[in-house]
Amino acid sequence: MGAWAAGHMSSVFQWLHRNLNPRKGRGVLVSISALSRGCSSRRPSPPTGREKWEDPVVPINPQPFSVFAMTTLWKDILQNVQLIQYVAPIAIDRALLEGVLMRTKDDPNASDVVNFAPFTLFPSPVSKSLLEQAYSIQQDFNLLVDKVSQDTEFLECTLASIIKVDDFTAQLFKIYKQVLDEGIAQSLVLGINRSDYMFDYGADGSPALKQVEINTIAASFGGLTSRTTTVHRHVLNVLGKSKEASKLLSNNPSNGIAMGIAKAWELYGSDRAVVMFLVEEAQKNIFDQRCIENELWIRNIKVIRKSFKDVFENASLDSEKRLYIDGEEVAVVYYREGYMPRSYNEQNWEARLLLEKSKAVKCPDIATQLVGTKKVQQELSRPGVLERFLPNEPEAVARLRATFTGLYSLEMDEEGDKMVAIAIADPDRFVLKPQREGGGNNLYGDELKQVLEKIKDSSERTSYILMDKIKALPTLNYLLRAHCPLKISECVSELGIFGVYIRHGQKFVVNKHVGHLLRTKAMEHADGGVAAGVAVLDTPYVI
Repeated sequence: MGAWAAGHMSSVFQWLHRNLNPRKGRGVLVSISALSRGCSSRRPSPPTGREKWEDPVVPINPQPFSVFAMTTLWKDILQNVQLIQYVAPIAIDRALLEGVLMRTKDDPNASDVVNFAPFTLFPSPVSKSLLEQAYSIQQDFNLLVDKVSQDTEFLECTLASIIKVDDFTAQLFKIYKQVLDEGIAQSLVLGINRSDYMFDYGADGSPALKQVEINTIAASFGGLTSRTTTVHRHVLNVLGKSKEASKLLSNNPSNGIAMGIAKAWELYGSDRAVVMFLVEEAQKNIFDQRCIENELWIRNIKVIRKSFKDVFENASLDSEKRLYIDGEEVAVVYYREGYMPRSYNEQNWEARLLLEKSKAVKCPDIATQLVGTKKVQQELSRPGVLERFLPNEPEAVARLRATFTGLYSLEMDEEGDKMVAIAIADPDRFVLKPQREGGGNNLYGDELKQVLEKIKDSSERTSYILMDKIKALPTLNYLLRAHCPLKISECVSELGIFGVYIRHGQKFVVNKHVGHLLRTKAMEHADGGVAAGVAVLDTPYVI
């Protein structure tokens, strides 16, 4: 085992040599010191998810970053096979005790037999300055998403080519336009999103925060990640690392998400109305949702769980467009479904239209869901576009733009032709992304090349965007999954920050970050999240 772990450690340092060697001529996309120019020197306290909104800050002159510390964390334990075999069952038992659970694939609608949700044995290293940066810009992203959702002209122009070739986006857009034409019934807007990042390492070894995507519908795992920190803290305590355990940040996104839903329910103005979770027919990830649901019950807010099928069969609108289902008025519709084509048949599309027409607060409304498309993400990266939505906020624009990596259009024009040719010639430099959510949809390497060669002369290519591949730094960890053997893996992590906002008319009532999610996957997997069975839950160990 010692030789095996040492071999893995050796391969990590080989990666460092390949990717961080200055003589290779790779430029750093952005440095942390560059990001902090012009920002306040105040350093935020560790985020709890319950802070009041303050001016976003990024620390000036952060402590020198140690690549060595990132790649050698827990090295003394990782090489000790007996210790690993001892502590892994303890970690799993603690996860079960804490409710870090998922239903089984074979029986996703029953809780008689459940598994622990997959998670790392040890917390993974995350740069303190990058974590602070990610938190500090979440309110900026909340504001941006909301501004874009109100700009019909921008959405129409941006998605014009997509809706010609992508039936799913076209149907969403059709409902969006129909509701606009008939008149929006509810001026309350509730947004619950998660902005996801990876850490890009430049030629000198310094990391930069780069956005992967922003999830504007059904952003998941705010519940289970609220309980994962306790598991990792227990593991470190068992291993005699109480000092390290005390450094793990408190994190409770489920409370912050519930706070947003509860505030929207309150502003709706009917004590008798309920919150409706719009859920899938197969509810494997129900415990993540229950964490939020239980927070609402604690606040004496009734929660019901319904599917699109239930809505189609039993929901209706009254003369004032109030939404009723099974005789109960619905104040808030919280979507944990509806982000993939397979979620819809003809009846489900009719149900979605009914919900959008209603006076209930939708989280998200369909305009906000469209803002989360990859095409909108790509267009926002163009020079001058952020200024359109934040015209008097140059500092916010700079903060947001610093997190953008290269994003490229594949429209049927000269720019698109050029990018197709570049990507076919160097496919390992890019990720090919369709207009899809849920993980496991992106294309890499040879598969990317094959698809582009097939569609390069077809308008079908406009349904994709290209993104520069982020050069993440691998670390070592054990990924614990039910019925899988213990195995050390080279891993990369993705950090998500949950944001909650409420707008009432043109007034922002709430604009907060409410916690984080760290997911980690083995290097051999190019794409996929926890629900897709690839990534696992993790906890940041701040360095």
